[in-house]
Amino acid sequence: MEPFAYNLEEEDIKRQRRLARELRNSQWWKRKLAKGLCHYCCREFSPGELTMDHIIPIARGGKSTKGNIVTACKECNNAKKQLLPIEWNNYINNFDNTGHD
Repeated sequence: MEPFAYNLEEEDIKRQRRLARELRNSQWWKRKLAKGLCHYCCREFSPGELTMDHIIPIARGGKSTKGNIVTACKECNNAKKQLLPIEWNNYINNFDNTGHD
């Protein structure tokens, strides 16, 4: 499996990042932040502690749509990086199986 979607044009990436910035200013995003939950670890955070994450990263062909964007704590977002959902689940399962918290 290729780590990134190599057929993406730079203009497509820029467009998706622009759309993400627009969504950050939307009432929809503000409501998601107000819930205060990280999509990945399900812990509660203040809105300022949450970040926007693309479930399928832009670099892997993901789009900046409401169905592909979730709130994530900085720890989860930094750990997830450019992983696809199945890769992230494998990472979490392997991490849990090592006996770490």
